[in-house]
Amino acid sequence: MNHLSSVKHVIIVLSGKGGVGKSTMAVQITMGLHAAGKKVGLLDVDLCGPSIPKMFNLEGRDIHQCPEGWLPVYVDKEQRIGVMSIGFLLHDLDDAVVWRGPKKNAMIKQFLSDVYWQDVDYLIIDTPPGTSDEHITVMEALRAYNPDGAILVTTPQAVAVGDVRRELTFCHKTGIPVVGIVENMSGYVCPHCSECTNIFSTGGGKALAHQNNVPFLGSIPIDRHLTLSLDTGKNFLESNPGSPALSAINHMIQKLIAIDKDLP
Repeated sequence: MNHLSSVKHVIIVLSGKGGVGKSTMAVQITMGLHAAGKKVGLLDVDLCGPSIPKMFNLEGRDIHQCPEGWLPVYVDKEQRIGVMSIGFLLHDLDDAVVWRGPKKNAMIKQFLSDVYWQDVDYLIIDTPPGTSDEHITVMEALRAYNPDGAILVTTPQAVAVGDVRRELTFCHKTGIPVVGIVENMSGYVCPHCSECTNIFSTGGGKALAHQNNVPFLGSIPIDRHLTLSLDTGKNFLESNPGSPALSAINHMIQKLIAIDKDLP
């Protein structure tokens, strides 16, 4: 089946470092594009840590099939946000996916070929950290569809930036364009006085983007409301209109849409 041929834009969310908020950014990008009027799919290929269903409050939902293949699980009644994850295939939320590389790769290929996205504007692919077999499988499967490229997520610290620098090298070696870099957890804005404290230093992601001549999509500050919304499956973009993190996320979405308009 060739369901990806009808997808207008494919964006892969990557990070060489775990714990930088990659899945958080994938969810916020999905919600932000939806708020901008786009029809969006989110594919979770982090097989060992499928957190996307919880972030959308979709745990316990089942995957259904149609003649064209697997249907994604929809977040909204209008079916403009579809999600696919191995989390929907687990019998128990505490089940561990203990698979070797070939079985993981086969599952990812099935997700990429069999899910019927139905003409989405954007397909966001959330990946595990690192540059492993799963990433190579995704890149090879997508190459024929000319994906827009990858968004790399980092935090400001030098250790995280170093790992993401290696992710940039991976993108260059595999021929995947880099859409941009996002610096997550970039300071903490006090809810009382609005002063921003740089807990983990600042500017590492922006400097990395400039050094490698790729777009910098923005800095997202720490916001406890963002964490709470993901833990409870609520829409952060709708419930926190005055948040500095929301303003930064919206700015990132505007840049992302502008970049895509310039793509051939």
